[in-house]
Amino acid sequence: MKQLEEFRGRGLTVALAGKLRSRIDGPLRVMEVCGTHTNAVFRHGLRAMFPPDLRLISGPGCPVCVTPAGEIDAFLDVCHRPQVTAATFGDLVRVPGRRGSLASARAEGASVEVVYSPMDALSLAEADRSRLVVFLGIGFETTVPAVAATIKEARRRGLENFAVYSAHKTMPAALEALLSDPDLGVDGLLCPGHVSTVIGARAYEPIARRHGMPCVVAGFEPADIFEALILLAGQIRDGRAVVENAYPRAVTWEGNARAQRTIDEVFRPADAEWRGLGVIPGSGLALRDEFAQFDAAGRLEIRITPSPEPKGCLCGAILKGQRIPTDCPLFATRCTPVEPVGPCMVSTEGTCSAYYRFGR
Repeated sequence: MKQLEEFRGRGLTVALAGKLRSRIDGPLRVMEVCGTHTNAVFRHGLRAMFPPDLRLISGPGCPVCVTPAGEIDAFLDVCHRPQVTAATFGDLVRVPGRRGSLASARAEGASVEVVYSPMDALSLAEADRSRLVVFLGIGFETTVPAVAATIKEARRRGLENFAVYSAHKTMPAALEALLSDPDLGVDGLLCPGHVSTVIGARAYEPIARRHGMPCVVAGFEPADIFEALILLAGQIRDGRAVVENAYPRAVTWEGNARAQRTIDEVFRPADAEWRGLGVIPGSGLALRDEFAQFDAAGRLEIRITPSPEPKGCLCGAILKGQRIPTDCPLFATRCTPVEPVGPCMVSTEGTCSAYYRFGR
């Protein structure tokens, strides 16, 4: 049965690839915003099925990748504080900063724990109240509701030895910043599926309207991606610029209202720096005053200092869609998944990682 389903799936993908070719009659540049889309396109070998005139370029959809070097250094500062345990997701541990990575800090004796959810970090705090457990929070709207719920639970339990360093970012503001660059030259956006489950397809309407940019929310299976590209190609061919949802089994027009309320209760918009994109007003999330006791940056008086990109690394330009990994002189030579120079080679959602594993 499984083999039959896989056979049917391949047949559907081939049919959709043919339909996509019939919709394209000239050069077409589409940005896949989400790092999971980048990974899926390479993993399934979809590029070999794309029409020659279609060029898919990657955007700033990898949360680990867009975390700037200065914040990585701030994370290292946190984990080196006495009686402090830094807890975070696995991808972040190997991202290099100016003074090494969280992994190298752990090897030197710092307390760094890999967790699968912010609630795991809360459990660490409850198990040992003599240490301050700081959850290093990165990610887009997908992961923020769980962080907000954990902070509310920490307050309910009276856990004063738990805090969050919020380096969270919101996707629509970054897309606005990208599309304000006249040199970007993108014809359409393949909008992220996971983020859209929270914010809804409606969140991209201002982008489509202000920038005349066709937008389609896509899922992650091969058929999902081809169906979204077909819709995008149809909009571009017809001279339309609207938002369409090609992932209705997971994404609604309005999004998850409960998750949105939880975010708004705990966090407020704040300016944030993105690797490659600079400071984008209102694109970050800071804790509201009533939750200030859980704000690690305030409690530990962490100061972010500007930190330059590693010499020769093109991660910033890759995140802006200006370059591709093979343009980088470090790619697959000095920069590999075993010894990464930039974050785009570290994360499973990173463009360089996808090119290295599947695209060479």
